[in-house]
Amino acid sequence: MPEPTVEETTQDPQGSVRASISNAMVALKKQYYGRGPERAKTYINDDYVFCAMEGGLTRNEETLLEAGEDKLVRQYRLRFQETPAVSEATIGAVEEATGRRVLSYHSQIVFKPTRAFEIFLLESAPR
Repeated sequence: MPEPTVEETTQDPQGSVRASISNAMVALKKQYYGRGPERAKTYINDDYVFCAMEGGLTRNEETLLEAGEDKLVRQYRLRFQETPAVSEATIGAVEEATGRRVLSYHSQIVFKPTRAFEIFLLESAPR
């Protein structure tokens, strides 16, 4: 399986921060699920961070989806993301990359095509 791709624009001063967040999200998914997404791209706008990831379902999740169990896979993924070990590591990665505190974090996954989203609200930047 090829290495996941992370998109980064070197002309953009936030490019390395976005790439760092994308790399961290891929690594965390791989660590906690045993398989990570094939692609990740992070967007930062003011106090918001949005990371979109493609693919990365486990074999048992794919089997459940084939059986029409979309709701079960989504519920499991979202509940797992809420566990302290996973949520703290996820929030910590964004705080480290941005140098700002995360005020709120939300995770979502959709299927057909499979996309996972990590959404963060950051504390306002110092002025």
